[in-house]
Amino acid sequence: MTDSSHLPDTTEARAKSWLRNAGLPSATRLERLAGDASDRRFVRVVPPGAPTRVLVVHERPIDPDTLPLIRVGELFRRLSVPVPAIHGAHAALGIVVVEDLGDTMLEDAAANLPDVERSARYREAVEIIAAIQQGGRRLAQSNAGPFGLAFDVEKLTQELSFFAEHFVAGFRRHALTAGARRTLDEEFRALASDMAAEPRVLCHRDFHSRNLMLHRDRLHVIDYQDARMGPDTYDLTSLLRDAYVELEAAEVDRLLAHYQAVTDLHDGAALRRRFVRTTVQRALKALGTFGFQITVRGNARYREAIPRTLSYARRAIGRDPERRRLGELLGAVLADSGS
Repeated sequence: MTDSSHLPDTTEARAKSWLRNAGLPSATRLERLAGDASDRRFVRVVPPGAPTRVLVVHERPIDPDTLPLIRVGELFRRLSVPVPAIHGAHAALGIVVVEDLGDTMLEDAAANLPDVERSARYREAVEIIAAIQQGGRRLAQSNAGPFGLAFDVEKLTQELSFFAEHFVAGFRRHALTAGARRTLDEEFRALASDMAAEPRVLCHRDFHSRNLMLHRDRLHVIDYQDARMGPDTYDLTSLLRDAYVELEAAEVDRLLAHYQAVTDLHDGAALRRRFVRTTVQRALKALGTFGFQITVRGNARYREAIPRTLSYARRAIGRDPERRRLGELLGAVLADSGS
């Protein structure tokens, strides 16, 4: 996870200002960490003979009293969801100081652990999803924070339109006729409406193997600041149809059954139908993000995730009878070529 290339000037300057304010010795090292698809930067602080910390460096000054990174973190801790401790914040510098969880992501564990241990980690991850959902129900008394945000029709449709702009047109350079685009928008709206009509639970929103860190023999959740209300299959789909780790079909089925057991759901067939439908939307949304990162941001690290995500989208559309017309419209775009 460590990236030894030079820190961007503004990030380095602010990190050094934080070091001076914190009174840390001049021998303290700064290491840039691989980022995510946001505009934040991550810097590990390595003082001589002292515990490391990670600086989350925002583009602009922050208000610690309202910053979702801090507020949602507090909420998740109330739900007994393991998240990194917050050690402080510097509003003017736009920096939040968080616990260093190390470099081992669930993605790494999935590649290196024996099958039995890997499966246990994924069951642990499913149980964290259940804890977020069940705890969220207990605390959802107001519209504050993530409880006031939702994957409603507008938000889900917006994500699908982002896919059309940045993957279909931007990455694939596929031109749709005006009529085809209108029909595609109708299909997007129908998919979004079906998902938005489901009962809502608290969702992490981006619950995949790169946002789960293995630290002190326990999975910890990061990148949780965009939590909001949504379908119960949203985080499940993020985990089990992960762009970075592909699980075998039998393993996915076992983990869906585990989720069903820990949440006391009775209708497993309905759960799997919702899971397939959510996979369609999540896969298209992810492809839009990858297209944007590659074509607009020049960030090629997401290119390798495209073939797997295309496969998820094709298979899910093929398994959902309500998406037949969507599959016809996107057949050429979702073909496994030119990625």
